[in-house]
Amino acid sequence: MSTGVNAEAVVAETDAPSEAPRETLDVRELGPPKPLANTLERLVELDDEAVLVQLNDRAPQHLYPKLDDRGYDYATVERGDITVTTIWRP
Repeated sequence: MSTGVNAEAVVAETDAPSEAPRETLDVRELGPPKPLANTLERLVELDDEAVLVQLNDRAPQHLYPKLDDRGYDYATVERGDITVTTIWRP
């Protein structure tokens, strides 16, 4: 599915490690609580050096405290109707 957004350019605007491998998770068409659950499940499977790029239709407000509790850094950038949240281990 085309996002209409250059996710790499958006990630470059954040403090995410620039050379880290990236995985993209598009949750824009999922209803709550699936975006939250799918993102947390993917993070468990992800290598610690990798960056997860979540594409959503809104800022994932309920995800942020869970990321804080698990020790992740993250940044959210809005581009039109797409919200890109980049998640990584510090």
